[in-house]
Amino acid sequence: MSFFIADAHAQAATPAATGSGFEPFIMLAVLGAFFYFMIIRPQSKRVKEHKALMSALAKGDEVLTGGGIVGRISKIADDKDFVVIALNDTTEVTVQKGAISAVLPKGTMKSL
Repeated sequence: MSFFIADAHAQAATPAATGSGFEPFIMLAVLGAFFYFMIIRPQSKRVKEHKALMSALAKGDEVLTGGGIVGRISKIADDKDFVVIALNDTTEVTVQKGAISAVLPKGTMKSL
């Protein structure tokens, strides 16, 4: 039978490379640091900036809502989660503070 199939010979035994066993833990730490710096930290920074924006809202500020509505804050209460936005002299809309995405510079409504 050895005419068609070559005989298999055992390879010389070499010592197995043994590590310290910390490689998986090091990779896990690197992966955790990657997620922290690329995902968690920027998101928490955005949340902190949005909370600062919500606490700095004042009557008369011109704002942009998440739905694209531009208006001037006519009523605001610190203890409630809603603000009243005047779209023009006769139309007012009540929205949640969280729906406000940006505070616009003064005079933006007149330039539109």
